[in-house]
Amino acid sequence: MRGREGGGAAVGTRSPMRSRGFDAVPLIGRYSRWLHTCWPAGKVENLPEVREDGSTRLPGLYVVGDLTGVPLLKLSAESGAKAVRTIVERGIRPADGDGEVLDLAIVGGGVSGHAAAIEASRQQLSYRLYEAAEPFSTIVNFPRGKPIYTYPTDLIPAGDLQFHEKSVVKEGLLEDLREQAEAAGIVSTRARVERVRRKAGLLELTLEGDGGEQVIRARRVIVAIGRSGNHRKLGVPGEDRPHVYNRLHDPAEFVHQKALVVGGGDSACETALALCDAGAEVTLSYRGETLARPKPENAAMVESRVAQGKLGLRLSTEVQSIEEGVVTLRSADRSPEQISNDVVFSMIGREAPLDFFRRSGIPIRGEWSAKSTLTLIMALAIFTFVYHWKKTGVWIPIGDAFTEHGWFPYNLPQWWAGLGESFSDRSSILGTLKVTIGEPGFWYSLVYTLAILIFGVRRIRRRNTPYVTRQTWTLFAIQAIPLFLLPYIVLPYLGNQGVFDSGFAQRCADEFFPEANYGHGREYWRAFGFILAWPLFFWNVFTSQPMWGWLAVSFIQTFVLIPLLIRRYGKGVYCGWICSCGALAETVGDAHRSKMPHGPAWNRLNMIGQLFLLFATILLVTRIGSWIWPDSGMGEIYRVILDRNGLPGLNYVWFVDLLWAGILGVGLYWHFSGRVWCRFACPLAALMHIYTRFSRFAIVAEKKKCISCNVCTSVCHQGIDVMAFANRGLPMQDPECVRCSACVGSCPTGVLTFGRVDGEGITVALDRVSASAVQAGEGGR
Repeated sequence: MRGREGGGAAVGTRSPMRSRGFDAVPLIGRYSRWLHTCWPAGKVENLPEVREDGSTRLPGLYVVGDLTGVPLLKLSAESGAKAVRTIVERGIRPADGDGEVLDLAIVGGGVSGHAAAIEASRQQLSYRLYEAAEPFSTIVNFPRGKPIYTYPTDLIPAGDLQFHEKSVVKEGLLEDLREQAEAAGIVSTRARVERVRRKAGLLELTLEGDGGEQVIRARRVIVAIGRSGNHRKLGVPGEDRPHVYNRLHDPAEFVHQKALVVGGGDSACETALALCDAGAEVTLSYRGETLARPKPENAAMVESRVAQGKLGLRLSTEVQSIEEGVVTLRSADRSPEQISNDVVFSMIGREAPLDFFRRSGIPIRGEWSAKSTLTLIMALAIFTFVYHWKKTGVWIPIGDAFTEHGWFPYNLPQWWAGLGESFSDRSSILGTLKVTIGEPGFWYSLVYTLAILIFGVRRIRRRNTPYVTRQTWTLFAIQAIPLFLLPYIVLPYLGNQGVFDSGFAQRCADEFFPEANYGHGREYWRAFGFILAWPLFFWNVFTSQPMWGWLAVSFIQTFVLIPLLIRRYGKGVYCGWICSCGALAETVGDAHRSKMPHGPAWNRLNMIGQLFLLFATILLVTRIGSWIWPDSGMGEIYRVILDRNGLPGLNYVWFVDLLWAGILGVGLYWHFSGRVWCRFACPLAALMHIYTRFSRFAIVAEKKKCISCNVCTSVCHQGIDVMAFANRGLPMQDPECVRCSACVGSCPTGVLTFGRVDGEGITVALDRVSASAVQAGEGGR
């Protein structure tokens, strides 16, 4: 097998393995780039925290439209209508109105706001629609003749606001929407809503209008203000000059002028194309190496104009300064380039109007508060107690107080003994339970298994696709049977029945579950090793005497079976379908997956696991070496790294197994998603990352459907910039992927599919089990 250097790409794309300076970096840097940092690392836009039904932390306030994360006209209209229906279903009735209090206040007069107003009128609710500018102002500010893409093409939005054949350009869409609003009798009130707060069971809206400040009360509020907040700044000298614009109204005004358009998205491309077609001399500058974010139609038209010599394209450049008659661009190698210029269009997007939500007390995704810090400290403190107790049987810092006083859970065998003499017979199931129930591991595993069951059912309801259903029940079955029932009930029961007292069964038990030298009976907990491979579960290898059975099992698991499975299905075949860490992450952590940090700096931290893998490998080598050469000193190296029993040392057991895998791995679920351990520190995942660089697994993308909404990236547990692959039409083969299917299932246009590719990145097969809700709805795989 050989490592890939990436598949084919669009014009302007380079293989991540061939980026500048690859041959100049040191060996460790080369390895890091090959394994992790060669992949895209885009960030996720901060948006208000909104639940799937549009509700927010402020009771009674719903957010619809673009701010839910999907910039599609049809889905915006649908979200507005559905929010009103949800409000009605939850108890708001027209009879509740008393003339002074509105049933519903709608903030924002765009597509989603008008769809909500039309539905509210149909439901006979008393409502009012507030708009700070003019109805459909975002569409009004589109360039003249702008093409409109109403994806998904076969979707009929909920509600009465629909999109017809003439809605293919700006003017036709605007006329169509205005006609429907007028027919429904929708009239907006011109006012700017500054904030919303809850008082005495109602929502109070503070308005700034022509008559000054005013307070309106409503039972429910729908916010439909979109992402069109303040224009992003270039942050360069001269951008406040009068010939620098943030929008294009009429391209005909700039005929024969030298125009510079800055940006790499749809707005920038459409602005450049409109100016070019109107007769301007246009240069398009973008800091990226390729036009990855525009719709395929826009990217193709830009490439066509460039090929015809009608449009200048400056990739990997940034604006350094803007002066009268000239703009200075800086290329990737920091060299300046001056171009003649009459007008500049800065089309780098807008910042979402987040201040409104901050004033209203609605949290912003990714922003921290004093409460966030406090709850994080509390979570880490709780799991410090839990994992210290699980490992040592002692609660800290109370120490042995629980044991001395016979408090829960140390006196459980005595409690159970009082329930009847039948419990004293170890050969019965109840007698077996009476013995195992006093172990911390039993209670931890029981709670762990129940958590996967309860939150797994919630996950299936939340992401109801055939893939998620099969995956979740598989994860639960593996956790419940081989990782709980087998070590804590089945094997102890068979042992109490005398099954392991003689013959072949005894020889197997002596090899795999020897008698503990601390008076604990057979070590049935070693059965975890049948599922949890080395070096994730290392205790079966790091023993005082060789356990050749476990060494053989671990070798076959880690170096034969897992690589073969990864070759075909990717790392997620283990992390997403077998591993107990993944089971908890995909169930308990499912609702928090959008909290995973993204970006280049975080991607570099992925290498922590490689360091832990190195330590685990040294442990393995020195342990085996100490058996073969007892006097070589390898045993001392092994003890220093593993555990010095309180003496100074690296203490792998406490630092990696207890701190990272336990306290941080689970304690950070509610603040940084459920895959912190899996992504950054798991040594087995680190080894599988290497295997995955030779895998044929990929998430393939149908580029023409991609709308660059960034939903796929925002829900990735592993911090992968999935959209960077999708809007290029490239197979996503980042080794961090764990096949959780969140990106595939959350994509609003059904762009992504699990599949396999050949050495050139060409798709050779697609999964038959559907992980996409859109594809499943279309009768797809």
